[in-house]
Amino acid sequence: MADSHHFAATLEWTGSWQGPTTDYSSYSREYTIRMEGKPDLVGCSAPIFRGDGPLHHPEDLLVASLSSCHMLSYLALCARQRICVESYTDQATARMEVKNGILRFVEALLHPDVTVANDPEQAIRLHELAHHQCFIAASLNFPIICRPRVTLSSSKTAN
Repeated sequence: MADSHHFAATLEWTGSWQGPTTDYSSYSREYTIRMEGKPDLVGCSAPIFRGDGPLHHPEDLLVASLSSCHMLSYLALCARQRICVESYTDQATARMEVKNGILRFVEALLHPDVTVANDPEQAIRLHELAHHQCFIAASLNFPIICRPRVTLSSSKTAN
């Protein structure tokens, strides 16, 4: 694997058609992100920042990126260890607070719920390694807590 990887996106403020930024309360926060060969992603600021609720916002995307990176790291580890993962869901959350005068993320919580066909004890342990291999988690500066639940297909649970 190469030591350097590059990714690109083009962002356009598509809300400009509603008017310029003459004051904080009146301009549209809508934008479109384009990545070559992929569907456009329409977004906006979060509703608490005067955004449009049904659209994706940066805070959503950060939580989704963290959760999906952990899952992909975990599935790769399981595959290499010959642990057969049959299902995986996560109810990921993150919390923002004002810290040192700046609103920022202060914590994220992952709740992976995994069903495996074999070795649930090792499947639990691999979540810690997946956390350390997740490059999104490694790039963030706040605690990320992972509380996995692994269930053996025969309904035996390991925690």
